[in-house]
Amino acid sequence: MGRIRLQVIENCSGDELLPFIKSNIVSGSTVVTDGWKGYNTLEKEGYIHQQIFQAKTDNKESVLPGVHMVASLIKRVFLGTYHGRLERNHLQRYLDEYTFRFNRRNTKYVGKRFYKIVQQAVNTRPFNRGSIILQNIS
Repeated sequence: MGRIRLQVIENCSGDELLPFIKSNIVSGSTVVTDGWKGYNTLEKEGYIHQQIFQAKTDNKESVLPGVHMVASLIKRVFLGTYHGRLERNHLQRYLDEYTFRFNRRNTKYVGKRFYKIVQQAVNTRPFNRGSIILQNIS
């Protein structure tokens, strides 16, 4: 399995899914999805859309196994690391951290991993204490 991208969206409609897909997947690529209606406009947008319907296959575990694995691992991190206590306004940051760790899980060189962490820290907008902690106190 390769790299992942994760983003918080308001709902699973095509209007929410399409901007994420356009910003992360090159037009003309093959996009494999389940039968969700929100993906129905992918072909109009220049993607090759391959649908796999779990209800129509004999081997249900083979349908999008990477997606199910990542979702399962994220649930474990949220329950273990954060003890199930997640604030919606911080959810994207949690997903960003998980994505960073997942995409570098096979890095052979610790120094390279450290370099990438520093690089990301330099390129990320800083947060002050008020925006991180005091935001939830009202």
